[in-house]
Amino acid sequence: MSSKKRAMASEYLEWAKLYSSAKYNLATSGIMGYPLSALPVSIADLEINGPDSYGYVPLLERLAHRYGVTADCIVTTNGTSMANHLAMAAVLEPGDEVLVERPAYGLLLEVASYLGAKVQRFDRRADNGFQVDLEELRSNLTAKTRLIVLTNLHNPSGAFLNEKVLIEIGELAAQIGARVLVDEVYLDMVPESEFTSPARTCARLGNQFIVTNSLTKAYGLSGIRCGWILAEPKLAKRISRLNDLFNATPVHPGELLSVIALDHLAQIVARGQEILRSNRAALDTFLDSRTDLELFRPAWGTVVFPRLKHGSVDQFCEFLRASYQTSVVPGHFFEMPDRFRIGIGGDPIMTADALSRLSKALDAYRP
Repeated sequence: MSSKKRAMASEYLEWAKLYSSAKYNLATSGIMGYPLSALPVSIADLEINGPDSYGYVPLLERLAHRYGVTADCIVTTNGTSMANHLAMAAVLEPGDEVLVERPAYGLLLEVASYLGAKVQRFDRRADNGFQVDLEELRSNLTAKTRLIVLTNLHNPSGAFLNEKVLIEIGELAAQIGARVLVDEVYLDMVPESEFTSPARTCARLGNQFIVTNSLTKAYGLSGIRCGWILAEPKLAKRISRLNDLFNATPVHPGELLSVIALDHLAQIVARGQEILRSNRAALDTFLDSRTDLELFRPAWGTVVFPRLKHGSVDQFCEFLRASYQTSVVPGHFFEMPDRFRIGIGGDPIMTADALSRLSKALDAYRP
């Protein structure tokens, strides 16, 4: 392994773990943590050790039923980040080209670079609602492109890609023998009415699609590390064997809790929807009052990505945290240093207070 690979790290995750915390936190992008006490589970329902195989069968069965696929299309993983890593590692060889959206969640770029791929980019522009310009995407594809990487909902803007656009992206990939990796970890916040299939995933649009997801962002269940990959069976088998190098034996209590959570997903979803209803109303009130911000306002999800019209975002974020005990994510982590990301998945009382403090900080900020 080269020294460059040994030194590889995620600048954003280091910041998120060490420097993002504040009393009034708008830096997190998922629904606030779901309490264990709200799940119908007791210690007697859990075991430390379980079957040692390629996937816990009850968990695979529930995910297969949810998506209308067979269990051999599913690989369970330690969260979405590991799912993305495994999917890329199973598809890419050193020197392959991977085409990644911009702005992008940093870890997607860092994993591709770590694997030795040549990273190419296509832009999702604010003046187009952060949608995918299919002609630009097409112009950036080459004979060496092996993978196109997208997030849906888009991180950091919250933009939604509909099925028609995804079908066209899949057709472009198929023409050159490439795959399309779609991180859908935020997608479950979009209502069912926006989908033609109750499965609500692009994994059913063709074998060129690889989908990653988890019980993290939309459900507040990050701690049980239930992630998964949807892929055609031959590729799914390759990914599951590759996972032996990273996670030879999964945490069985996490598998058991994941099954219980999936069996009671309706109540978990309802709680998340109520949090977002309250917080989105507070967010709309805040945004309607600001003339110093420019943004695309997404219909769903937990994030918005406004542009600060005047001054330095990094300077403002430091001022906000130091003087108002409030945190947002500086846009340089997403390659757009004139923007910052606001997350609205937190406790509604805290979120309303945080947005009020953000407004006061904007009023007081002098570039």
